[in-house]
Amino acid sequence: MGICDWPEQQRPRERLMSAGAGALSDTELLAIFLRVGVAGKSAVALARDTLEHFGSLHRLLHATAGEFGELHGLGPAKYAQLQAAVELTRRAVAENFERTGMCSPDAVREYLRSQFALQAHESFVVLFLDVKNRLISYEEMFRGTLTHTSVYPREVVKAALRRNAAAVILAHNHPSGAPEPSEADLRLTSSLVQALGLVDIRVLDHFVVAGIQVHSFAEHGQL
Repeated sequence: MGICDWPEQQRPRERLMSAGAGALSDTELLAIFLRVGVAGKSAVALARDTLEHFGSLHRLLHATAGEFGELHGLGPAKYAQLQAAVELTRRAVAENFERTGMCSPDAVREYLRSQFALQAHESFVVLFLDVKNRLISYEEMFRGTLTHTSVYPREVVKAALRRNAAAVILAHNHPSGAPEPSEADLRLTSSLVQALGLVDIRVLDHFVVAGIQVHSFAEHGQL
């Protein structure tokens, strides 16, 4: 039986319109995104099979185009649509942050989660801020493997001076791990704080992002 034959109050799209997106399950939300199923399978059934195949929304969103197309009913067009939706969300969060500035640690966390979303490689980024803690630019300074990134303090200092930054926020991600910083992370942070301090540029915080989890050095007394 197709979704159009279901009672109206059970149809995902109608439920979203009446109760809001937050009331829907992962399967229902994915079914709305997919729009249609395949022969003998509704969009809801296809969505359920898709989530079971990947094991989680996180794994689905990290799938390559080839992995996405392994399931019948999915393919390049839907993969492109999904990536576009994720990128629009990321840009909307970035746009709001750039307009309002660093108004709170939670705002920075949301911004960083969106920027690191779906990123499979480890990278080190710097948020360069003006005297009012407004964002001048967000720059990926170094990129590494899943387990190691080489960061050179002198390059961060040079970049901050070029942008006339008054302060910075440091961040890097642990794509397949926990957000707790390693000893190497702590040593690097100390080196950066010292190097930037020599040119009167403050390090406001260093965040480690691991999925939805974000660790703040400042909040844990590690700066």
